[in-house]
Amino acid sequence: MKEEQSKGERTRQFIIEKTAPIFNRKGYAGTYLSDLERATGLTKGGIYCNFENKDDVALAAFDYNFGRVNDYVAKRILVHQNSVDRLLVYPQIYRDFLKIPFLQPGCPILNTSTEADDTHPELKAKAANALQYWKRAIENLVKSGIDRKEIKADTNPSEVAVVIMSLIEGVIMQAKVTNKSTELRIAMDFLERIILQLKV
Repeated sequence: MKEEQSKGERTRQFIIEKTAPIFNRKGYAGTYLSDLERATGLTKGGIYCNFENKDDVALAAFDYNFGRVNDYVAKRILVHQNSVDRLLVYPQIYRDFLKIPFLQPGCPILNTSTEADDTHPELKAKAANALQYWKRAIENLVKSGIDRKEIKADTNPSEVAVVIMSLIEGVIMQAKVTNKSTELRIAMDFLERIILQLKV
């Protein structure tokens, strides 16, 4: 019984990993059962034996996509000790995001938010929670920097988080539409200067 359960979990994870990039690239509405079957090599029955429906797959795929981006960023942040250097990881990563294979389809939060805004409440809630998680992570980095006297004491953590997130999401949208990195470099150079101004 235990072996069956672990096999089921492995199959479920396999489906998530194979379909997550498709949902991120094509969106919920643009992803069809045939896409899921093609990506996994499974039949409809094989997929829906592990998930209730397409919604269930899409929600799990969003968690996977967001978790992957979050882990990628966190791993690079943890290399640094200084809070300013940790914040600088954001412009460093997103300046080159078009060259990072799993980021090429774009930010899962942005992609999901624009599509699920009024059409899919559960996906919209997932995106909103992910945004809040990201905002808190940046705020905590700033607060830590203030406490350690690495960031100016009068810095507003919430303002910094909103500016960083808005610049990143806005320029990702432009880069995805134009398929050019010019705007990426401009915006991330600007963000880098903003972050450096926080330094004590």
